[in-house]
Amino acid sequence: MKKEQMTIKELYDTTKTIAGKYLDGYTYPWEVFPHIGEIVKELGSKLPEEEYNRLGEDVWVHKSVTVPPTATLKGPAIFCQNVEIRPGAFVRGNVLVGEGAVVGNSTELKNVILFDGVQVPHYNYVGDSILGYKSHMGASSLTSNVKSDKTLVKVHGEDGDIETGLKKFGAAIGDFVEVGCGSVLNPGTVVGSHSNIYPLSSVRECVNKNSIYKKDGVIVEKEER
Repeated sequence: MKKEQMTIKELYDTTKTIAGKYLDGYTYPWEVFPHIGEIVKELGSKLPEEEYNRLGEDVWVHKSVTVPPTATLKGPAIFCQNVEIRPGAFVRGNVLVGEGAVVGNSTELKNVILFDGVQVPHYNYVGDSILGYKSHMGASSLTSNVKSDKTLVKVHGEDGDIETGLKKFGAAIGDFVEVGCGSVLNPGTVVGSHSNIYPLSSVRECVNKNSIYKKDGVIVEKEER
């Protein structure tokens, strides 16, 4: 994947999130990570009171959303219309969950934007990441957002590395991406739209759009049907 393919414009349809106008002000998705909290607060302050309940200081939940008693929601956070929150969900703040998304049982979210229709339904950890429209993470798949040596994350493009300046960076996942069960997206992973990650993968590189990640070093382009 080349640098030009890693841009917000290439990865996402920004009309599919209420944060679209904010994202459009940046080039790369990881540039947004340090600002997710302030974006959520600004958006939350403008949400119509007749449509959203405000829980605590900075948690806005659309009135169509049911919050299970075993879920933990810490702000700032927004849950848009028709979001499904399942028992045991743990939301740690700086989180935007788009319309019709699913936050599953024992799923943990921290500093993330989930576009509309995203599913993180079973035992997922998603931190310091952006997931595009209708992307899906299989059961027990997760983002690893800190390198084991604690050094700053680089994104490895075909045409050179990009220094992000970030210690924490999980993944930038494009629209309509399917991540297989039990997979780990290592720090700095970028996955192009309409791509699939095989189950039990450990992804340490960037994956072009319309591709299938089979295993380390084996990525194939999808065949047209």
